[in-house]
Amino acid sequence: VQLQASGGGLVHPGGSLRLSCAFSGFTSDYSIVGWFRQAPGKEREGVSISRRGDGRTIYADSVKGRFTMSRDNAKSMLYLQMNDLRSEDTAVYYCAARKNRLILSALFDAAQYDTWGQGTQVTVSS
Repeated sequence: VQLQASGGGLVHPGGSLRLSCAFSGFTSDYSIVGWFRQAPGKEREGVSISRRGDGRTIYADSVKGRFTMSRDNAKSMLYLQMNDLRSEDTAVYYCAARKNRLILSALFDAAQYDTWGQGTQVTVSS
């Protein structure tokens, strides 16, 4: 199964972007799907993760209230709506998936995911 991320670009502070991630298989095959990001010189960090078992979607504190993740299982798509973008949101964004379950405390650990998209660049600058 491959993931294909798209939708990145250059946007002014306060602007919006919607990222998309296409699954070559079915999103429902995965227990956990989500988005990570990596800024230059920094480690990859979790942005938003959805866990199928309990239907929960969690967000990093830095994006709560601004980012919304959604999924369309019928189309095998995952989305990340990003509003009120800030310069600190500048990063390469990756979609990720994992078939086996994870405990809540491990959901933002990038090392736990074995399926990744290729990344899409988001640059927030005036």
